[in-house]
This record gives sequence, structure tokens and C-alpha cells, in this order.
Amino acid sequence: MRPITLLGPQRLKPTIIESVKALKIKGSIATVTAGWQEREDEDEELDEHLGGKTVNLRLYHRTAAIMKADPKLHDALRDRQNRLKELQKLYRLRLGHELQAARDLLAVEGDGDILLDQQEAALEDLRRLDQSHLHRVRRIHDDFEHEHSLDTHEEVAKHRAEVQKTLSECAALAVAGGHVAILLNRLRLLDVAKASKEMPLFLWSAGAMAFSERVVLFHDSPPQGQGNPEVLEVGLGCVKGLIPLPHARRRLRLYDRTRVSLFARRFQDSQCIAFDEGSHLRFDRKGKRDVERARRLLATGELEEMRP
Repeated sequence: MRPITLLGPQRLKPTIIESVKALKIKGSIATVTAGWQEREDEDEELDEHLGGKTVNLRLYHRTAAIMKADPKLHDALRDRQNRLKELQKLYRLRLGHELQAARDLLAVEGDGDILLDQQEAALEDLRRLDQSHLHRVRRIHDDFEHEHSLDTHEEVAKHRAEVQKTLSECAALAVAGGHVAILLNRLRLLDVAKASKEMPLFLWSAGAMAFSERVVLFHDSPPQGQGNPEVLEVGLGCVKGLIPLPHARRRLRLYDRTRVSLFARRFQDSQCIAFDEGSHLRFDRKGKRDVERARRLLATGELEEMRP
């Protein structure tokens, strides 16, 4: 098992250096800031915080170079993304009705068998919808991989080799946040999960979400929309059994026990973990856990401080 550290947001309160020291990491640290898009290279603060030892993999710029060199692949990737967007739009329509039904039922007072049975049935409908959506997302990716073997694309193979070489010369990999879909697409295209092998990982915000088994978007009070948590994507799968919830205090109504309970029960096969500034959840190679200021969402609607 590779050491994995999940961190709270780093912009206002950077704490990654403390975890790097705790794991006694020596040597350079490869970084991914592709989620920042055009600002990918504006990583001076991160580099300074880590003692000037970082090497940015520049996945956003590498992807742009690949798209420019291979227009046919660019078109194929764009078509895949359009298919995923259409699928997400239709899933979101169904999700709104399923979630409203579940919320209405959970708001009904009482503990009779009939009510409890109907509440669980509504939750199971939600889980089936999420699983079905994730299956369809996975099928779109599988169809793309079957039709376009990326290793046969000269420009992709070149950049993958360069990324792998850089990673082989570093002691750890740190992946920042930003736009999670853009970050995940570039991590997948450059095959970073495989190339990093057993390297220690330091992940926060969208970086933590991208390396989980499934990417769940959430915001209870967005500027627009209904604020329904939704399954977006198949993640890279290195972080197992967890759904990271970065910026939890800002994005979730953690005081609303019905919403917290619904979230925890809907994703009951995973631990839903709230991360805020100063949080960390660290696993060493033996799976031993060290944790600070990370909280688990419970089916009761409460939050539980995680312990080492």
C-alpha cells in the first residue's frame, strides 16, 4: 500500500509541509496543478512552502500540446466529453426527482415500520440511480479506450514517457485542486496513477476527489441550481472507501441533520469525510491512520471527529 495523505484546502492555510516531514520524504516532489488550468505555472507559493523542491508535471500544457499535434484525437476526446455532458444532464434530471422524494420522506416524523421501509426504498432508488450512472460513464470511457488505444498515439506516448521519467526521479507526488473534471481528464490522459506506482501521494481539494473511486460533486447552497450532490465521474481509484468532501463548512449545511443523514446513507458503502483548513487524514504503507480535524458524516445526521 502506498502512503496517502488527504489534506484540507491549502490556499489559506498550507500544511502539506508538515505531512511531508512526518513521512520523512527526501528529494524532489512532483506536483500537479492542472486543475488551475491556464494558471498551472503559478505555483510559486506551493514551491516555496515545499522548500523549492517541486517539479511541476505541467499536465495542462502537455495536454494542450497533444491536442495541437493530433487534431483527430482532439476531436475524439471532445466527442467523448460531449457524450459525458449529455449523460450528466439527463442523470441530473432524474436525480432531482429521486432526491426530493427521499428528502420529503426523511422529513416525515415517526418510526413505524411502513415509514422506515419507504424511507429505505427511496434511498435504495438513489443508490441504484448513482450506480447505473457510474456504469454508463465507465462504458463511455471503455468504448473510447477500445476505439482509441492511446499508447499508439505518438504524442501521447511521448508525454507519458516524459511524465513517467520525471516521477521516477521524485520522491512523492502532490496533486492540488481546481476544476475537478479538467484535472481528472488530464491525469487520466497522461496515465499518472499508473506512472506514480507506489509513490507517496499528497492530495487536496479536487486532487483528493480525482484519486477517489468516484467523484461526487456537492454544494448545498450554490449560486445557481438546486444544490443536489451528484456523481460525476469514475475516479482513479487510489483512495478507496472514502468520499472526500473538501471545503465542507463552506459547501455543506453541516447543521442540517436531514441533509447530512441523507448524504451519509446514500453513499453508505463509503466513508464521507469532511475536510477543511488544517485537516489531514494520512495512511502509511501498513494502513496505519493519522488524522486531525477530519470529520465523518454519520447516518444519524451528526458529524464525528475521526481519531487516529
